[in-house]
Order: sequence, then structure tokens, then C-alpha cells
Amino acid sequence: MDDFVEQLKALGDETRIKIIRLLSEAKVDLCVCEIMDAIEDSHCNISRHLKILKTAKLVKESKQGKWVYFSLATPKDPFHESVLHAVSSIMDEHFFNDSKRLKLRLSLREKEKCVDGLKSEKWARALELLATMVPRPDDKNKKREKSYYGEK
Repeated sequence: MDDFVEQLKALGDETRIKIIRLLSEAKVDLCVCEIMDAIEDSHCNISRHLKILKTAKLVKESKQGKWVYFSLATPKDPFHESVLHAVSSIMDEHFFNDSKRLKLRLSLREKEKCVDGLKSEKWARALELLATMVPRPDDKNKKREKSYYGEK
């Protein structure tokens, strides 16, 4: 029963839900800095949330040199599967910006591994480019609403 309670408690935070969703979408192990950059939160906070998710047995870690990578833990029972399914069933629009930033951050990898740590100049330049290219979902919805109602 303790595992079930820990997993439900772990889902009681927006950042932890975002982390689970990113790990699910990524299909690759993510390092802390990639998660941090995608969610736009501090290293300290992301590490704390990952520790809670690890304690709840929702994520696992692996060390490769100086890098620590995180991935979803393989579900060990139907409840664990249901928890992951519940997070994946949340509408994509709630994760739009995080997902875009993660895809951009993963594009900086070399040989499928993170090579740019915290405060990367490459990441800062990539973010500037992203800001000019990607409309926010709210902007798209406003344009759609205006055209529906015949407004300009």
C-alpha cells in the first residue's frame, strides 16, 4: 500500500507531472539539465522533484560518466501503469512549451548524449531562435477565434 500512496503523492505537484510527461515523450533518457531547460526551473528544484519521483519508483536513474540520466521506471503493476497512463492522457496543450523546448534541447546532443551542461551558450542561442519561430498555443487559439467570429 505504501508504494501506491507514494506514487499518488508524487503526482501532487505540477512540476513532477511535467517531468513524467517529458520522460514519456522523450523516448530517451534525459539528464537533469535537459529537464531543467525544458521546464525552465532551477537545477535544485528539478533535482528535488526527481528524488521524490525516484522514491515513488516512478523514475530511475543511470550514471554515464559525469552525467546522470533519468527515465521512466518500468511499471511493475497495473496501478503504476495507470498512473503513467493518467499523466499521458492530460491534454497536450498543457505541455506545449515544455515539449518544444525539450525537442530543441535534445537537438543539441552529440552522439545521442548531453554534452552541454548548465548555462550553456548554445542553449541560450537556441532559445532566442525558438522565441522567434514558435507561436504560443494561446496566440493560435485567438487567431482561430477571430476568424470564426469574422474579426480581424
